Amino acid sequence: MRGKKIVLVASDSESSEYLGSTWRQMLLATLPDRYARYMGTRWSLKNEIAPDGQAKYVPHGLRIIEALLLRRFSPDDIAVCYTDQLEQFVGDDTRLVGVHAHNPVGITFATDIYPAFYGRQIEPINAAAFRRLIEHPVLRQHKPHLKIIVGGPGAWQIEKKDLQDQWQIDCIVHGEAEDLVLSLFEAALNGDPLPRRVESYSPELGHIPRIRHRSTFGVVEITRGCGRGCQFCSVALRGGKSIPLPQILDNVRTQVAEGARSILFTTEDLFLYQQGPQFDTNIPALKELFESVAGVPGVDHIMLTHGTISPVVRNPEVLDAIAPIAVGRSLDLHPASTHPEKRYQHMFVGLETGSVRLFKQYMKGKSYPYRPEQWPDVVLKGMELLNRYDFFPICTFILGLPGETAQDTKDSLDLLYALKDSKRCVIPTLFVPLEDTRLESKASAKLFQLTDLQWEFFFTCWRYNVDFWRKQASVQWKFNLGVPIYYYLLGRKLFGKPIKYPLYRFGHIPERFLRGKLYLDFGNGCPPRYRPLDRVPIPEERRATPDVAGFLKPLAL
Repeated sequence: MRGKKIVLVASDSESSEYLGSTWRQMLLATLPDRYARYMGTRWSLKNEIAPDGQAKYVPHGLRIIEALLLRRFSPDDIAVCYTDQLEQFVGDDTRLVGVHAHNPVGITFATDIYPAFYGRQIEPINAAAFRRLIEHPVLRQHKPHLKIIVGGPGAWQIEKKDLQDQWQIDCIVHGEAEDLVLSLFEAALNGDPLPRRVESYSPELGHIPRIRHRSTFGVVEITRGCGRGCQFCSVALRGGKSIPLPQILDNVRTQVAEGARSILFTTEDLFLYQQGPQFDTNIPALKELFESVAGVPGVDHIMLTHGTISPVVRNPEVLDAIAPIAVGRSLDLHPASTHPEKRYQHMFVGLETGSVRLFKQYMKGKSYPYRPEQWPDVVLKGMELLNRYDFFPICTFILGLPGETAQDTKDSLDLLYALKDSKRCVIPTLFVPLEDTRLESKASAKLFQLTDLQWEFFFTCWRYNVDFWRKQASVQWKFNLGVPIYYYLLGRKLFGKPIKYPLYRFGHIPERFLRGKLYLDFGNGCPPRYRPLDRVPIPEERRATPDVAGFLKPLAL
């Protein structure tokens, strides 16, 4: 077998677009591989293959690398595939294998939590799928004459776990790689020594190429960077930039031409697209974006990734502009929607904490132009507005931020309680010191170290989620019965007694048995500490339009 000169590969789980659901793909980072066959998740290893054996779709980052390489090399020299097709493309002539790594080890905000409910050393599906790729026998067989380069948002995890040598990886690339891919790959093809680690930086806008082939979920980048300065996030420290609309539409047409019927807008914050000074939402540009993409023949659905809640409060009219298409072209249905077809749109919204003290310390740019002290009001008003337009956001909170106190957790519980009747999903996560963030030297939060109050927050989130999203009462009855069984068979052994009463609330144990055991009392009709305001006022000192020259720099508040 001669093989291709360059092979680009992504794991099956990171490429999966099963049922067009980003939610299902995310679950693969949280479910234990050991029990996958009992959970019906084997679909995670089944992706579509082209007649020549190459992948029909892979993560967008790998398509960017492919597009860059095609500027210099012939398509006949390059193959893009999944794990099971490596033997078809890696051979005697192969000199370079480029591997995409989104979550290769499983040490992100979510994956540090959920597999641990099955035991402390349980490997999530994502990590197992990546290990199966990187340890593939054909890579070992041909390693004497080929280089392995790994890049992607999770590549740092490999260094963190000291796995680079064990996995025989020649070079790990960190960051956005447009400005170094060609020189690095050419060095590898020439047999030159490669650096073990390469740090890359955000490229100029014109250096980001148009993709040549379909990405998983029809991903189309609309922005990069953010600039709000959250200390637990590396992207927040990079100023935002928007991909030009003609390039976005070219990428949409490429996706549709190869079978995509849904387009996923990838961005750190939807409302930063073509932004004005100091995060001012460009409503006409956003409206044009949605209308233009929806107008491409073959686009049936539009999906969203991330958004910040403060722009919605500042400019509610943005929802008037985009909701007809964003909701009308959504894949998702829920009986609580007011849309004629019961459609709703979701996106990830980082709420992170209800503690004004922690918010001010670690993420105060998230509320701009509002003061950090207004964060609870911004959250409640923003949620009210989003729900009014049939946006049901997936909200994240971070437990265990450095220095978190019992009062901080109570503040988050109070905000969560105030959101109890909203239409949303709230995902509790644990603090992880991600690479290239201002908190990278801090200690991770650990599930087995959570306090009683943190456990209460964790399971109250999931109680609200189950109550809003459940569809079959019979399934819920069986689930509730399983909660105490889990506690006595495994839960208390892993986490001790602090998990008991929060877990019982999750399992819908009557509140009279929980009274006095938990901070929030669901049974006495106590009004929430916070209520949404009719209007959240913008502080006078933040109403003036700043100098446009510095609006792309991370905000210093």
